[in-house]
Amino acid sequence: MNLRAFLEPIAAWFRSLGVPGPIVHWGHPAMMGIVIFVLGSYVAWSGWQGRLAADKEVAAKNRTDHSKAAPLMTLFLTLGYTGGVLSLVMQQKPILESPHFWTANGVLLLLFLNGAIAFTQFGGKANLRMLHAYLGSAAIGLMVLHAALGLKLGLSI
Repeated sequence: MNLRAFLEPIAAWFRSLGVPGPIVHWGHPAMMGIVIFVLGSYVAWSGWQGRLAADKEVAAKNRTDHSKAAPLMTLFLTLGYTGGVLSLVMQQKPILESPHFWTANGVLLLLFLNGAIAFTQFGGKANLRMLHAYLGSAAIGLMVLHAALGLKLGLSI
């Protein structure tokens, strides 16, 4: 069974609710834009402040804030990923063909990998902590590209 056939009954149920077309079309981008640009910016900022702040208390507070916000961002982006795919099915558009879809996969891969690294508590290794910081920054950069590709996709369908 292909992905579209699997998701079509769910999409048909959502279509039966009579959700206005603009909500179906732009709801995912609006909500994910908030997650990426508001929460994502905060996650990145607090992560780097946790590394760079000279004041130990400020650094500790930022690391704590980062460790609370980053998993929520990842959860929201994972849910948004499924919502974006479902939105395309609801609009009867191709799912797996756009660069936007593939950058979404890349973002989630980086975030899950980074979460796994963080879960180890870095094993006391500075190299893992540094890898975590740069993978997270790469994920944020890819999210910005992803958002641009999503806007392009949204305007084209």
